[in-house]
Amino acid sequence: MKSVLLLTSLCISLITEAQSSDFILLKKRSKTIETYYAGTNIAFTSNTGAYRDALIEKIRNDTLYLREFITQYLPTTFGTYILDTLGSYHFAYHYNQVAVIGRKEKKSFNMRGSGAALFGGGSVLVLASGVVFLVDRARFSAPLLIASAALAVAGYFMMKGKSSGIIIGRKYRLVYMGVAPVKN
Repeated sequence: MKSVLLLTSLCISLITEAQSSDFILLKKRSKTIETYYAGTNIAFTSNTGAYRDALIEKIRNDTLYLREFITQYLPTTFGTYILDTLGSYHFAYHYNQVAVIGRKEKKSFNMRGSGAALFGGGSVLVLASGVVFLVDRARFSAPLLIASAALAVAGYFMMKGKSSGIIIGRKYRLVYMGVAPVKN
């Protein structure tokens, strides 16, 4: 009985193959930050501007095969809500089409846009104060010049604030690791 079981397990192990899967690494310079492989979720914005928050079904030949689920909250008869899946979409993206990894920009208060407005307004006030200083020094106000310069500096730093996602470029990069055997 033991020899039959041993022979059966040996035959099954020779027939079956382990599925090796390709994966993608997110690196910051030479350090690996995140690993993406089949079965994990990824949220990114493509270089065309499309935002995807989807499940990676497989990674093959430099391509991410994604499945994004459409969900909706539905009311029940008890006055509560349940999350229902209406369907799903399938997408395929080359890993070089990923421009930003992370969450989508918030729709509420835009810190970078407000910083740009402060920078622009402060710059115009500094320029206007300079013109008033050259034309009519009696009406020139040094506190107004200092305050507008401070607003422009504060706006500059607000404008240069961190974005909500990881931008793929000089500091961060995606590396495709192909480990699946190539079949001809």
